[in-house]
Amino acid sequence: MTAPNVIADSPQRSKSAYREVELDLQVRKRETVAEGVVVLTLADPDDADLPDWSPGAHIDLMMTPTLVRQYSLCGDTSNRKEWQVGVLLDPASRGGSQFVHDSLSEGATVRVRGPRNHFPFVNSRKYTFIAGGIGITPMVPMIGAAISTGADWRLLYGGRSRKTMAFVDDLEKHGDRVVISPKDETGRIDIAAELAEAQNDTVVYCCGPEGLLTAVEKACDHWPAGSLQVERFAAKAVEPAPEGDAPFVVECQRSGVTVDVPPGKTIYDAVEAVGVDVLGSCMEGVCGTCECDVLEGTPDHRDSVLSDAERDSGDTILICVSRSRSERLVLDL
Repeated sequence: MTAPNVIADSPQRSKSAYREVELDLQVRKRETVAEGVVVLTLADPDDADLPDWSPGAHIDLMMTPTLVRQYSLCGDTSNRKEWQVGVLLDPASRGGSQFVHDSLSEGATVRVRGPRNHFPFVNSRKYTFIAGGIGITPMVPMIGAAISTGADWRLLYGGRSRKTMAFVDDLEKHGDRVVISPKDETGRIDIAAELAEAQNDTVVYCCGPEGLLTAVEKACDHWPAGSLQVERFAAKAVEPAPEGDAPFVVECQRSGVTVDVPPGKTIYDAVEAVGVDVLGSCMEGVCGTCECDVLEGTPDHRDSVLSDAERDSGDTILICVSRSRSERLVLDL
């Protein structure tokens, strides 16, 4: 079966396509898959089924009340009993990856929220997957999905060294579809050369450090709209408004609450302070946990999640970082 030749200008992120839960899962297995990288296999202690998920989805690990981090699911989407995440020990860790490596051993329990997908796998005849370091994790189930539909695909995978790159042995079984580029052996991937010729029937997926994402975005400038899908580890830089931030009013329709949002205060903090129940995690506009629907008004998007088409539609907003271009914003809160 061959996948249809479809490239979506504004792919439908699976915000409501499956059930999002919050539950306590047990670390059923912990495996070191590369230097500094562990894969945790998480399961319900009573062996209950876990919710469906699709390639590109992530979950929140709620390690303490104030320590919540997002990790891409990297296992088999058909396995309803287990979720897997790969976690790199970051030398500059703010506590999340350090907690995983130090405290989440086999048998430990961790609270999990999700799944949530802001990096959706869209139908296409061909795919080019580009991963840097731990950015390989969401690509693994995507490759599985591409194979299952009979799509053509290739993977460009870079890292500091072969020993730091997860899943290399399994990926190399796919032969010349996979190009492994350890920096200490082959140098960096020549992104400009790899993407020089725009393809009308190919979707490019990229996840990794900011330098890689920036290079790929630049190289895909001349590709058709919707060809490139990226996921960031950290927030993309946003140019501040030259005139500075203006105050505005947020009306929370479901809660019946209206609140002023002054300069220097986020929508999230303002509505939470008056008792509106909101979810948040990264507070940097990266994870998508705080996304909510816009009913009236014009958002000032400052996140690193929404596509250009989604920004232009103005139908949704990430309230941990974004503001309003209109004097009044009505949200589904």
